[in-house]
Amino acid sequence: FFSGLTAMEKKLAEYKCNTNEAIQLKLVRFPEDLEDENTTFNPEYSHQVFGDDEVAFGYKGLKILLYYIAGNLSTLFRIEYTSKVNEKFDCVEADDVESKIREIIPPGFCTNTDDFVSLLEKEVNFKPFGMLLHTYSIHNEEAGEDITYQIYKADMTCPGFREYHERLQTFLMWFIETASFIDVDDERWNYFLVFEKYNKDGATLFATVGYMTVYNYYVYPDKTRPRVSQMLILPPFQGEGHGAQLLETVHRYYMSSPTVLDITAEDPSENYVKLRDFVLVKLCQDLLCFSPVKLMQGFSQEMVTEAQQKLKINKQHTRRVYEILRLRATNMGDAEQSRSYRLDVKRRLIGPYKKKQRELAKMRRCLRPEEMTNQLNQIDLNLQREQLEESFQQLVSDYRRVLERLAQA
Repeated sequence: FFSGLTAMEKKLAEYKCNTNEAIQLKLVRFPEDLEDENTTFNPEYSHQVFGDDEVAFGYKGLKILLYYIAGNLSTLFRIEYTSKVNEKFDCVEADDVESKIREIIPPGFCTNTDDFVSLLEKEVNFKPFGMLLHTYSIHNEEAGEDITYQIYKADMTCPGFREYHERLQTFLMWFIETASFIDVDDERWNYFLVFEKYNKDGATLFATVGYMTVYNYYVYPDKTRPRVSQMLILPPFQGEGHGAQLLETVHRYYMSSPTVLDITAEDPSENYVKLRDFVLVKLCQDLLCFSPVKLMQGFSQEMVTEAQQKLKINKQHTRRVYEILRLRATNMGDAEQSRSYRLDVKRRLIGPYKKKQRELAKMRRCLRPEEMTNQLNQIDLNLQREQLEESFQQLVSDYRRVLERLAQA
């Protein structure tokens, strides 16, 4: 009986596919891209659609093709496999992969290549949505030329944008770990989109590069606090500097508005924090309050006020900017200067520990002595020092990376 089971299990194990590998994404500009392996990319995540194991059961050689036309993101969705478990003989059922994908991609997609290619021919009519905010170019080594990019601000009143956004947001599921779709009927959302201009048969076309959604919170009595919600640069364009261009453009857009208090972000990822550090330091470095002399005198209310009024940066982010710029102005080889810097940063880092100690003091007043020792054992001062030093070293290495990038910018 057992050997039979393992044989069966072995057989069934062959019908498990990793969905991050099975899902093949493409952004298609030319018909030949369909056959070109180099234009394919895969998700980083598929757990929101296929569960924590990121596995689809019941197929061998499963391919889930999700191809998008580069600009308006018209979609081709097809499933291919070499074999599938058979209910009659194997008494097991294959996962319904199609309905899982259909739950996140909007209806109206193509299911065969010919329809998709004929849509590709109409792509020349696609134009970006909304209002042009910024144009920039990046030198592309491969093409040996400068490529032009544009950033637009769009909203749901732009014809066709609602449908386009539905197609665009499906990418969030594959590349943001905790992604969720937003309520587009809420008018307080702003959408910022990045497009690349490219040529095809003598015409200029636009390809989708990435986007950001920002929610405008109301602050009493007459201000708003925009909060960055989700930001994604599509994988073929990552690492080229588009994220920084997008974030800076969005910052500049809100800076010009007298009703904006400051800009925040919702649950930012590590990468986003690094990006934001770079952009905010770049914006702040020329403010008078961040002159080397003033940096050496320590963090001040003047920095908080000027960064908020001129650049819409909140206090917490201004503090990080100050620490990064002060690091640049500090000679870390000089014992006195480096000690002063270390103390300054650690004083901020120790805040949470201090809070914990205040809470303990409160407990001390209401707990019996034997309960107290348990609580105290959790906080070992040496450990705390070690953790503090570790946090400090990690921070300094992050800061140095920001300064390196700044020096190249």
